[in-house]
Amino acid sequence: MPVLDAAVLQDACERDSLPWRVSVTAETGSTSDDLRAVALRGEPPGAVLFAESQTAGRGRRENRWITPPGRDLMLSLLLRPAAPPVLWPRVTTLAALAVCQAIERVLPLRPVIKWPNDIFLGRRKVSGLLAETLNGPEGLMLVLGIGLNVNTRVFPPGIASEATSLALELGDEVRMELDRHELALALLSALHSHLGRLDSGFSVALREARSRSLLLGRQIRAWQHGREVVGRALDLDEEGRLKLELPDGSLSLLDSAENVRQVY
Repeated sequence: MPVLDAAVLQDACERDSLPWRVSVTAETGSTSDDLRAVALRGEPPGAVLFAESQTAGRGRRENRWITPPGRDLMLSLLLRPAAPPVLWPRVTTLAALAVCQAIERVLPLRPVIKWPNDIFLGRRKVSGLLAETLNGPEGLMLVLGIGLNVNTRVFPPGIASEATSLALELGDEVRMELDRHELALALLSALHSHLGRLDSGFSVALREARSRSLLLGRQIRAWQHGREVVGRALDLDEEGRLKLELPDGSLSLLDSAENVRQVY
């Protein structure tokens, strides 16, 4: 079970003219919390932290999860997008597209996006991401956390029916461990490319996001600001927000939501 090598990833980033400064830690509570801490001490944007094991990873609604050591990709990036901060919510859509592209660049799989921030293979989640703003000595920045299940084949009973990994989806086609270095570099490259579309290229990115949407055209149930919302997912608007048709025929626009699920 090869460990992630920061020097290998950094050399590859420099070779490919990627702007990232890569480090790897054996174990941490949360890579996003770690980057937030160094950002508040003056760390400039461009830092990337991978963890071999994460014991308190954070998702929406402060959901926590533990990752087994050496199996998956758990990372956070410290960003200052060039576009005005009012456009920064678009980062979630672009990062989701980057995860999809990275998977497809390396493996014969077709990931889809479950709005707002999950990546699915079939009906199971393979990746999730969370972008959070912070204001530090270097000014306003974003911490983008990403988890990608790569080689994990057994999940805890509570999530076993909902989670998957790249290795599981390949089935008998792959018996060896997937190369996490190759996947990590593909992801860092795709993120650099897609985050450059935050302003003028976002309309094209939205078309791609629509084509990958798991929810559009389906009945969904979600929680927003503490209340349940049920309706049919119609479209993504120009900012990537979800348009819903409610049971009474009225329309609702969701800028974010929790526990989004299809109603079968």
